[in-house]
Amino acid sequence: MNRQDSAQPGWWASGAPGIWLTASAVAISLLAALGVMLLLAVKGLAFFWQADLVEVEWVSAPGEAPQRFAGELVGSETLSAVRAQMLGQSIPEGQTLVRHQLKVGNRELSGRDFRWLTGQLEEHLRWPAGLTVLERLERGNFYGYWLRLLRDGEVVVSADSSDVGDPLSWRVLQDALDRQSVLRRQALELRNGKIGEVLHALERLENRRASWAWRNQLDEAREAELQRRHDAIMDRYTRLERQLFAVEDELKRDRIVMRTASGQEVEMPLAQVLRALRPNTMGVMAKSWLYLQRIWEFLSSYPREANTEGGVFPAIFGTALLVLLLSIFVTPLGVVTAVYMHEYASDGLVSRLVRIAVNNLAGVPSVVYGIFGLGLFVYAIGGSIDALLFPERLPRPTFGTGGLLWASLTLALLTMPVVIVATEEGLTRIPRSIREGSLALGATRLETLWRLTLPIASPAMITGLILAIARAAGEVAPLMLVGVVKLAPSLPLDGHFPFLHLDRKFMHLGFHIYDLGFQSPNVESSRPLVYATALLLVIIFVVLNMVAIMVRNRLWARYRTMDT
Repeated sequence: MNRQDSAQPGWWASGAPGIWLTASAVAISLLAALGVMLLLAVKGLAFFWQADLVEVEWVSAPGEAPQRFAGELVGSETLSAVRAQMLGQSIPEGQTLVRHQLKVGNRELSGRDFRWLTGQLEEHLRWPAGLTVLERLERGNFYGYWLRLLRDGEVVVSADSSDVGDPLSWRVLQDALDRQSVLRRQALELRNGKIGEVLHALERLENRRASWAWRNQLDEAREAELQRRHDAIMDRYTRLERQLFAVEDELKRDRIVMRTASGQEVEMPLAQVLRALRPNTMGVMAKSWLYLQRIWEFLSSYPREANTEGGVFPAIFGTALLVLLLSIFVTPLGVVTAVYMHEYASDGLVSRLVRIAVNNLAGVPSVVYGIFGLGLFVYAIGGSIDALLFPERLPRPTFGTGGLLWASLTLALLTMPVVIVATEEGLTRIPRSIREGSLALGATRLETLWRLTLPIASPAMITGLILAIARAAGEVAPLMLVGVVKLAPSLPLDGHFPFLHLDRKFMHLGFHIYDLGFQSPNVESSRPLVYATALLLVIIFVVLNMVAIMVRNRLWARYRTMDT
C-alpha cells in the first residue's frame, strides 16, 4: 500500500474547520439573541417597578438660591472631559464628571419630566415618608405632598402637615380614589358600550337611507319609517347622554390639592388621578403587587398621552389578528403554487422562469410590497368594491382605504415566496417510490397527492408558515401604507354585525414601537415603553413559533416512517 494512500487526511482537508466555524457562528448568534432578550427584559421590565422617591436641595450655580426637586432617580452617567465640554461643563483633561437623571414630573409647572443634576448628590438627598406620587391619566406623574381633599369646594379631609403623613386621612383619600375608579368605569361603559351601540344603530339607519336614496326607492312611507326609527334612537341617545353627564358631573366634584417640593400648591381634579402612592412607606410585597398590577394594565388597557403612557392591548390584538389572517391567506396560496410547480408543471422554460421569479421576490424590499398593495388592493380592488357595493357612501370610502384585509393580503404576498420554497423542498424530499406505489395500488393522482404527498410534506409547510410569521409580524413599512394607524378608535372585532370588520384600520406592535421611538413628543419618558413593547413583541414571536414547531414535530413524528 502506498504511504500517501494510507495517510490520514489533514485537519483542513477533513472539513473540521468548516464544522467549527459553523458551530461558532451558531453559538454567537444564540448569544446575541439571548443578549438582546436580556437587554429588553432589564430595560423594559424595570419600568414597572416603583422606586423610592427622593427630595433634592440643589444649587445649580454658585451664588444662586437653592432649589428643591422631588421625584425618582432613574439613572446616572459618567462624562468625559470632551463630553462634559459639549454639554457646557468644563473639567480638567483626564477627569470625569457624574450627572444624575431625576424624573421630576409636574409637567404643567416645569414643562419637562426629567432634570439632569451634575455632581455628587449623596449629601443633598432626603427620603421623606410623606412624599407622594400621583399617577394621572394626563400630563404624566405629579410629585409632591398631599395637602387636602375637596368636594364641591369644601374640605373633606386634610393631610398631616409633617413629612410622615397621616394614615387615617390617607385611607380617606384611597377610598375617594376607589370611588372615582368606579365612576370612570361607569362612564366608559356608557360611552363605549350603550352609547356606542346607539351610534352604531344610527349609522346603519343612515346607510339604509343613503342606499334607498341612491336607488330612487326612498318614498314617503319609507321616509316616515326611517324618521320614526331615528326619533326612537335619538330618544334613547338623549337618556344615555343624561346618564353620562350625571356620572361626569359626579367625577368633577372631587379635587385634590398638592404641594410641590418647592412649596407651590396645585389643585387638580381627582378624576385624573389613577393612583396615589407613598413609595417610601411601601414594603417589598406591596411594591411587588403594584408591579404585577402595572404589567397587567400595560397588557390590557388602551394607550393614552400620544401613546407615551397606558397599555398596548389594541396593538396586541391587531398584531395577533393580522398574523391569523395572514396565515389563512398565505398557506393555501403558497401550498397550491408549490404543488403545481412540483407535481404538475413540466420542467420547461416557463416553470424555470416562475421559480426564478419566486426566488427573486423573496429579496424585494418590504416597502415595495406596501406600495404595490396600496395601488392594487386599496385603490384598484377596494375602489371597485366601493363603486359596486357601496356607491351611496361615496366619496367616503369603505374598502377603498387602508384596512385589516388589505394589510393581511399585502403581507401574504410578501411572505408567499417563503412558503412556496419551503413546501416545494418538502415535496422534493418525498421518495418517488411512495407515489409510484400508491399509483400501482390503483389510487388516482389526486388521491395520492391528498392522502400521501401533502400529509408527508406538512412539516415543511409548517416550517414555511413559521418563517412567514417571523418575517411578517415584525414588518412596519408596508403596514404604514395599507392600514396601520397610531391609535385606532375601535377594534376590528366587536359585537356588531358582521363582527369581524376587515375594512377597519388597526394598531400593530411593530408600528407602536416605531411611533414611541421616533415620533414621540416625549422621548425620555417613552423610552422604557419602547423596551417593554419590543420585549412583548419578541415574546409573541417566540410563543407563535414554539406552537408552530410543536405542531411540526408532531406531524414529522407521525409521517417520518413513510418518507424513508
